[in-house]
Amino acid sequence: MKIEKKEVLKALENITVPGEGQNMVESGAVKNIQIFGDEVEVDITISNPSLQARKKTEVEILKIIHQEVYAKAKIKVNIKVDAPEKPKTNEIKGKPIPGIKNIIAVASGKGGVGKSTVTANLAVTLAKMGFKVGLLDADIYGPSMPIMFDVAQEKPLAVNVNGKSKMKPVESYGVQMLSIGFFTQPNQAVIWRGPMAAKALNQMIFDAHWGELDFMLLDLPPGTGDIHLSIMQAMPVTGAVVVSTPQEVALADARKGVAMFQQDSINVPVLGIVENMAYFTPEELPNNKYFIFGKEGAKNLAEDLKVPFLGEIPLVQSIREAGDIGRPAAMQTATPIEEAFEELTKNVVQEVVARNKSLPPTEAIKITTMAGCSAVKKK
Repeated sequence: MKIEKKEVLKALENITVPGEGQNMVESGAVKNIQIFGDEVEVDITISNPSLQARKKTEVEILKIIHQEVYAKAKIKVNIKVDAPEKPKTNEIKGKPIPGIKNIIAVASGKGGVGKSTVTANLAVTLAKMGFKVGLLDADIYGPSMPIMFDVAQEKPLAVNVNGKSKMKPVESYGVQMLSIGFFTQPNQAVIWRGPMAAKALNQMIFDAHWGELDFMLLDLPPGTGDIHLSIMQAMPVTGAVVVSTPQEVALADARKGVAMFQQDSINVPVLGIVENMAYFTPEELPNNKYFIFGKEGAKNLAEDLKVPFLGEIPLVQSIREAGDIGRPAAMQTATPIEEAFEELTKNVVQEVVARNKSLPPTEAIKITTMAGCSAVKKK
């Protein structure tokens, strides 16, 4: 029996492509048909990459040709998957927080690299630039912000908002702040399992009256774990800043920190990497730089991972002293330290603006170009 190509095409019109509303011929899924005597070879392209879809398509083609064209035909089906590229979307996870425009998570792969110090100084610098700033100390097991802002003895008050009792964040240096440290004694260890810690964080996030904020900073615990996942799922995080020293051991963990935010289950844009304790300059030798923990390690890591390098902060005794007495070092005026934190903050703001330009805006996350540009111009 001679098999005609038009007969095969007519038979294939009875099959609907998986995921499509049209039949196989109308949709253009049939790319080629070759006939050699009683042998039929059909080239098909579908967009559904699943094995089930490919197998179903093959079985239906075999069945319909045998039924409608020739029962003894020898059929070969070549299926190619041409899945459309996933569009770049501003996928915001978590429940929006009314009044908060941008949420920035500050993280580190390991402890001791100065993540909280960078967060505190980033917060006060944003406030100095004229932004409305909030800070959530999410380091449940090692809260340090109450000390760094000299409010360790303060307690958040209760306020009535639309008939509901809410926590009022403690304000210091123009920054609204909440921390688990406000609710524990100085010598009291927080020994909680993950779900309990996540519940406490949710209360500080959603049961607080933050008001209108341009930026909320999250001081995350060191490492990558359950707390991080809970926060990323609960809040619409704009982007993440990763802090590291130039030391190889710290860089290895910082690499994991970046990878955590880039996982499909989290998918938070990494705004960039900060190099803390980049170098040491003795007061008596102001022109000398000593690279105690290595040179430009975090900068090189940023280049390797193709994420922005946000800036470097020197290893200076006064930064540590300022944190201990509760007055962040960036509050000092006309100093190299203030300049370093201003440069870092401007770069963060620029990356937030760029991030919200490149991805479609949502109600949860929005910053105007004007706000970003005005901050960059201030100095």
